[in-house]
Amino acid sequence: MRAVVLDGERSVSVSEVPDAALSGPDGVVVGVEQAAICGSDLHLYHGEVGGLGIRLGHEFIGTVLEAGPDVRRFRPGSRVLVSGVIGCGRCPACVAGDPVACRNDGLAIFGTGLDLPGGQAEAVAVPAADVFCLDVPEAVTPEQALLLTDILPTGYLAALRAQISPGSTVAVIGLGPVGILALMCAQLFGPARVLAVDRVPDRLRRAEELGAEPLDAGQAGAADLIRQATGGWGAPSVIEAVGSDVTLGEALHAAAPDGTVSVVGVNLAMAFPFPITLALLRSLTFRVTLAAIPSTWEALVPLLESGRLHPDAVFTHRMGLSEAPLAYRTFDDRTDGVLKVMLDPSR
Repeated sequence: MRAVVLDGERSVSVSEVPDAALSGPDGVVVGVEQAAICGSDLHLYHGEVGGLGIRLGHEFIGTVLEAGPDVRRFRPGSRVLVSGVIGCGRCPACVAGDPVACRNDGLAIFGTGLDLPGGQAEAVAVPAADVFCLDVPEAVTPEQALLLTDILPTGYLAALRAQISPGSTVAVIGLGPVGILALMCAQLFGPARVLAVDRVPDRLRRAEELGAEPLDAGQAGAADLIRQATGGWGAPSVIEAVGSDVTLGEALHAAAPDGTVSVVGVNLAMAFPFPITLALLRSLTFRVTLAAIPSTWEALVPLLESGRLHPDAVFTHRMGLSEAPLAYRTFDDRTDGVLKVMLDPSR
């Protein structure tokens, strides 16, 4: 079968690899119908983590081709979406939908290591399917189902953990795919104002169309922009969706006294110059989230089915799996108005 394979720094190929096979009696093999490139995939693409030969991708949906004897909820022909983050599937944390807190094997992410091949492929093996797969609801579009595998839950938890109060102000730093989805989810909590910070004109325009106030980080630092927009006070809730040391620092400086900084941008540095005195004097809450994806489905699926959330437009580009090298370059370069890329393994 074909899969997107990491060949080196900023180099991927669509290669023939061994067919996906059941990982155990509790697993399924999913024939992938749609996959997506996530911003966190770029950390592997840039050579920051991982290694050669990894089959990439943790956002995918498809149809069950084969099910192990212990699988109870799914059978061949079931259309499923899969949590991009999984655990053992047996411990209380996993059963409760929080593989991040897995008490046995620890969490694992598809497409980030050789032991759990990813879903930018024609098929993928999924362990503990009863826990980490979900039937695709009839009223949910394929785009929405694909977003439920990682990025929409991440954006939702970014907003939930930012402690947004009705009538308050929330600032979102970084308007890539997860930032835009965090912005959409923040609006569910009733803020009077959403400040949206980025330096890419297309992304600022998109945020404004969604009802946010765009702030161009090409003109000044994010913290200065947010303080100016709030009369020098700062925002009670700040969502950081980039993950760089610079934007993390800007988020902390942008928060109002007693404010909360909610971080979902991925930062892989083991050391960060945390401004502890600033946090102390402003009594800040600093929260970093790796999404417990299945825990969000109970809230997000009804929001999608009722039309309260309309995240489909986050997909700006649809390409065949065979075009993956071009798709990665386009996404990485932020060219052609790209926000998020969907890959079709049938092409």
